[in-house]
Formats: sequence, structure tokens, C-alpha cells
Amino acid sequence: MIIYSPIDGDAFTSITECRPRTCFLMTQLGDPVPPEVDVIRSQLQNVLTNFDMQLIDATTQITGRDFLLKIWRMIASIPLAVGVVCKGMPATTVSNIFYEIGVAQAMGKETVIIKTPRTRVPSDLVRTEYIVFDNRLESSFSKYLESFFSQAVHYETVADQLEKNPLLAIDYLRRAYLISGNASLQVKARAEFSTAGIKERAKNSVESLLANF
Repeated sequence: MIIYSPIDGDAFTSITECRPRTCFLMTQLGDPVPPEVDVIRSQLQNVLTNFDMQLIDATTQITGRDFLLKIWRMIASIPLAVGVVCKGMPATTVSNIFYEIGVAQAMGKETVIIKTPRTRVPSDLVRTEYIVFDNRLESSFSKYLESFFSQAVHYETVADQLEKNPLLAIDYLRRAYLISGNASLQVKARAEFSTAGIKERAKNSVESLLANF
């Protein structure tokens, strides 16, 4: 997969960090944080811990550089992006959350929206299945994660069934690895790369960057 910088439109030609079994939370982070967000975050953390997953957000990493570029790189590094929206959030905050959801989906990440009752979502996402914040949130999110982990098996199967399409196979193996953290998928990707007749490419070529996860 080629990832283009949102700053200048140029392709990234450096290795993108991998954070397997990590969830990127997109919600209001600046004060005043709605009390519902604090409750939702706490419950998500409980469930993710049970599934041996890490929770991060935009404040997890301080780079001292462009904030938008940091968000893009963080999203590129993870398998799951969760957007949390509440009624009464500033319009600018909600816009940022759905922009980041779009970025995640364009990068092939698994995404899910958690919203409080009566919170409206953009028309482009009205058909999207979301999770409502109520007393069943932890149970609902746990069920979602069960289907999330099953995607790793699906992506590995797709990679195994592809013929004469090494780059796509490697990309599916990378997606499966990010979800599961299974190191054997890294071995499979390198084997796919070494037998594809492209191992002489430059170290920063699309093929080399894709296989080096």
C-alpha cells in the first residue's frame, strides 16, 4: 500500500511503524471532555485489556512536529480505529473525528463508531453499523472485537489464495499481522517477497517498505 503525506501529497518513503493489537481512539481530548467520553474510554480500556490490546490516542506520542502528519502515521500503524462522538461536542471536534475515520478506512483499517443516544452521524455514514453508549457497551464492544479478530483469519486466507499478486498478498498479511500480532505472518510476508522476483528493488521501494513489517 502506498501512503501519501497529507502535507505535501508525496508518498512516504520511510518504514511505517507497526503497532499490532492496538486501538486508536478518536474523540474529544481537550477540556472540557464530556463525562460520557471518560466513561466510554474507561469501559473500552477494560474490554481491550481483556483482549490483550493497547489503547492509544493522539496524546500518546509527542513528536514536536506536524500534528496532522502524526495522526496519519499513528493511524497507519494500527489495525483498529474507534471514533467516539457525543451530542453537544463542538462541530470542529466531530469533523476531526469523522475525517480520521475516513483516513482509517482509506488505509484499510477496521473502524467502529460509538455514539451516545440521539447523536447524529453524517449522511455518508448513516448506513454504518455503530455501537450505542448504554449499559451494554462493554458487552457490545466485546462482540465487535470477536468479529474484529476473525478478520485476521480472513485476510490470511485471502493472501494464501492470491495468485501472481505478491504485493496484494503481502498487504493482506500485514493487515492480518496488525490485528493478531502473529509473528508467523511476518515470516510468510518475507517469503512471499523473496519469491516474487522483486527482492532487488531499492530499500525504500513500495515493495520493500510493504514487506518490512
